[in-house]
Amino acid sequence: MSGSGTKPIFEIRGLRVSVDGKEVIRGLDLSIGRGEVHAIMGRNGSGKTSLSYALMGHPRYQIDTGGILLDGEDVTALRPDERARRRLFLAFQYPVAVPGVTVANFLRSSIRAVRGDEVPPKEVRKLIRRELQALGVPEEFMSRSLNEGFSGGEKKRLETLQMRLLEPKVAVLDETDSGLDIDALKVVADSIERLRSPERGILLITHYQRILNYVRPDRVHVLLDGKIAMSGDAGLALELESRGYDWVDARATGTEA
Repeated sequence: MSGSGTKPIFEIRGLRVSVDGKEVIRGLDLSIGRGEVHAIMGRNGSGKTSLSYALMGHPRYQIDTGGILLDGEDVTALRPDERARRRLFLAFQYPVAVPGVTVANFLRSSIRAVRGDEVPPKEVRKLIRRELQALGVPEEFMSRSLNEGFSGGEKKRLETLQMRLLEPKVAVLDETDSGLDIDALKVVADSIERLRSPERGILLITHYQRILNYVRPDRVHVLLDGKIAMSGDAGLALELESRGYDWVDARATGTEA
């Protein structure tokens, strides 16, 4: 529920998702209020990345039942580009390289496609330069092919740059902390924190607790076998750090000592 009592910015209702005939999300409900950051944690294979792909409309991920609502609109049947234009953003765990397409051209095209006339063409370059400086990314970055030869940290900084430029209503961040050293982690986390807004929701998907030392979630959910097995406040992440995911398994199956 939203802390302000208004309708949620993002809702997942009874979502069931399959890939190649195998069910990977098994009845998931989640509601993110305006201005809230929710974290989803879980071990490898729990369905975290499958959930992110399904939310963005990846064609391999078949939504069998349930729905996805963005700012009150049902976007379940929309294509990925249509969801993006409605300001749903996904930061990938493993961003792909696109040889021959420069970072500059990609960012300019993305801004035009998503924000349209909101940003005048003459302001686009200024906007990009300002955000580059905020993230400590050199301008030479712009002439390189998208993600080609990039380190893990460079890819994640670029994803964060895209997020800041596109100003989504809801940002789904799939293991943004993966492959980051501590300095890059702090930069990315600070950028996520500064993206917090009363008119925005953030879903932060992570395997480890460490990024939550810098991005404090309003709610933490633990994914187990495609379902939310446990939810709590930010303290739940610390409890997971000390007890591990076996503790969640035991709670879910009623075998906790």
